[in-house]
Amino acid sequence: MGAARLGISERQFSIQKCDILLIPDVVLGAGEAMRRREFIAFVGSTAVAWPLAGNAQQSALPVVGFLRPNRAGESGQLVAAVRQGLRESGYTNDKVTIETRWANGQTERLPKLAAELVALKVAAIVASLDATLAAKKATETIPIIFVTGVDPVAAGLVSSISRPGGNMTGVSFYGVPVTGKRLELLRQLVPEAELIAVLQDPTFAVHQTETSLIETAAHNLGQKIVTFEAGSEQEIDAAFSAIAKSGAGALFIGAGQFLNSRRNQLVGLAALHAIPASYVLSGAVEAGGLMSYGASQTDAYRRAGIYAARVINGEKPGDLPVELPDKYELSINLKAAKALGLTVPPTLIARADKVIE
Repeated sequence: MGAARLGISERQFSIQKCDILLIPDVVLGAGEAMRRREFIAFVGSTAVAWPLAGNAQQSALPVVGFLRPNRAGESGQLVAAVRQGLRESGYTNDKVTIETRWANGQTERLPKLAAELVALKVAAIVASLDATLAAKKATETIPIIFVTGVDPVAAGLVSSISRPGGNMTGVSFYGVPVTGKRLELLRQLVPEAELIAVLQDPTFAVHQTETSLIETAAHNLGQKIVTFEAGSEQEIDAAFSAIAKSGAGALFIGAGQFLNSRRNQLVGLAALHAIPASYVLSGAVEAGGLMSYGASQTDAYRRAGIYAARVINGEKPGDLPVELPDKYELSINLKAAKALGLTVPPTLIARADKVIE
């Protein structure tokens, strides 16, 4: 039954605006009046349903997955950094959703968590190195934006920095190239240290490269070093006991995801054994550590957020070059220095990008 049969013109009747011409029952026969009431009831229900459907479509926001092997409380600032990058690209909180997954230190859970994000059909997955490898096995189509502290080519993530190809690209805060500079800065802070201990993760992807750079820098500086290795939480505890017995006057902590993830344990043990220590990431200094020199991990995740926005906008991850560090930051904790009885040279303070008092 159409509107014309009820004597309603197309101009008088609009479903979207619900402009319905009401016709008194007395004008129509009983049958027509009943059909009029049925028609109005149908239109009323449709007019309510259509706006609701429209609102449901408008609320469907793009979702960015976030996957890391550690606990949520340890990396909340990294999620905030991704949000910042998205916001800088026009994706404020009301225009995009971030779905987080944490393995709580159990890397064997990463494949399951990656599969959960894939099942949600997220627009992109932002992930650390181990998480990226799990996500890579879970999908060949959903864009993966890795954030890593290693050389992405050496780690086998991509074959080319300039054109990654496939469904992956990312941001690197690779700090190994400035290993020699880190040792030099530690020596400036603790010039009286005749022996400097070096703690490395033997499973780190570029362990041999880092070792070679440390040894070369030590030779050039005329600095004696002694090396210890730790690839687990228990081995870190044992290594610090051995470092304390070695008589080392300072500690150089190597790069790599494992040691970076154990920053609270490392900072706590360095304070317990009263040994000045140098770290790769500034987060260790913010947690109470003495000194760090390296690319900003937080900024790397912000840049990953920008890449996520570009992917949402339709760009292919394989066409986006991997971003490498463009700045290395020196951070110094004066409170930690005071607790160790150290006087930080004014030249280092002037040079520092971040000074915690």
